[in-house]
Amino acid sequence: MVKGTLRMKFRDHESVVREGEFTHCSRKVEHMPEADEEVHVVLIEPKSTLNTGNVTNERTQAQLETI
Repeated sequence: MVKGTLRMKFRDHESVVREGEFTHCSRKVEHMPEADEEVHVVLIEPKSTLNTGNVTNERTQAQLETI
């Protein structure tokens, strides 16, 4: 977590992630991030992962920015 506090909810537990901490979500594990205020995060995932998951709509970014 870069800024703020995030709750990562899983089916069987919840994890609170604060600034300077990280959490890991295994492939195909249902999860739901939730925050009371704006948070800034760094996501590390395969290039093939669409930002909208398995849904394609007007928010889908097929071509990702390279840094």
